[in-house]
Amino acid sequence: MTPNFIQIHFLAAWPGALLNRDDAGLAKRLPFGSATRTRISSQCQKRHWRCADEQYNDKALRVLAREQGVEGTRSKKTIERMVTDPLRPRFDGAAVDAVQGVFLTHFYGKNAKSSDSRQALLFGRPEIAWMRANAERILAENADPKAAEAAAVAWIKEGRANLNQLREQTAVAASLEAALFGRMVTSDTRANTDAAIHVAHAFTVHEEQPELDYFTVVDDLSSREEGDDAGAAGIFDTELTSGLYYGYVVVDVPLLVSNLTGCKRADWVGDHDRDLAARVVENLVHLVAEVSPGAKKGSTAPYSRAELVLVEAGDRQPRTLANAFRDAVPLTDRDSNRGLGFRTAKALVDHLGAMDKAYETGEARRHMALPDLRLAGIEDGTLRELADWAGGIVRTASVGAAPVGGGAA
Repeated sequence: MTPNFIQIHFLAAWPGALLNRDDAGLAKRLPFGSATRTRISSQCQKRHWRCADEQYNDKALRVLAREQGVEGTRSKKTIERMVTDPLRPRFDGAAVDAVQGVFLTHFYGKNAKSSDSRQALLFGRPEIAWMRANAERILAENADPKAAEAAAVAWIKEGRANLNQLREQTAVAASLEAALFGRMVTSDTRANTDAAIHVAHAFTVHEEQPELDYFTVVDDLSSREEGDDAGAAGIFDTELTSGLYYGYVVVDVPLLVSNLTGCKRADWVGDHDRDLAARVVENLVHLVAEVSPGAKKGSTAPYSRAELVLVEAGDRQPRTLANAFRDAVPLTDRDSNRGLGFRTAKALVDHLGAMDKAYETGEARRHMALPDLRLAGIEDGTLRELADWAGGIVRTASVGAAPVGGGAA
């Protein structure tokens, strides 16, 4: 067996927080099974994992990307800010404007002259450097604005402004972020990248627990002695929720290695350097467990860590364990003195056992859990040990390898 997929399941709890808001400023929700749950969108989770920075040192994906020279920038204004603006001190402004207009139309679309009409695109540092170098060359060879514009158009028509060809030269040209979470470029569909990491919306294992928080703003300079109105300077309310969330992440290992090395997906266990892919998996396990999403940080301090992380490796199509909670876990249990965490972990491992019996897929698995949430029959350890195990599977995979060990339930 080769580990085609690595699955990461986690349970994490937050009290009195607003982790992810909808367009009305309310907590996002999800009807599922027997109850409506509070939800954290996959986009919200991925952004916080992508944007975690130096505070996580070598566990941050941004730090890893900078180390490899493949960090990315997602913006509507990349061409102006990072390609043509740095050239303005050296070249005629009208000529720079002409080249800028051609680049914008090619990479952002025909309606790109106004940034408001553009879609934010993700470009990697190698791609930005390549665009800037070509803009500089065109301007150096063509001082006249009309000539510069014509040269830029010719460069594009000759097919040289091809992001896909650049990726063929540098596998991670589109950035580490694109290799992990995918990218869509409507102007050059061949430069699109399929996501190697799939993230589900996290949701509470129990019914939603919302609370309307009413609060006021006090005017520091208001004084009754001075005859001022004693009322508040502002009256507001916001929604807060509490909950224990189940989250699920899948790493498509062959696609991850392919995106990072440029090899064919089917050839990922060949003679390729899989160290970067392994480090990505290790870092991801840490980030999933330690990085909290959350709006209104100043007034809720929504910082928590996962109380259970289960990692599985297997060669069959992955499957969520969300259906363990299709019937919402009761918030209280009169027949037991065990807490919500214990009962949630039991529902998870019971469902996992039933799936193993029915499908016999033979995933290898390990987990990290606080004492009340430990899963019987599955080897446990620290978060570091769990991450190292997951990364080691990617590093050492080979054709015809025996099943990866690690305490399959």
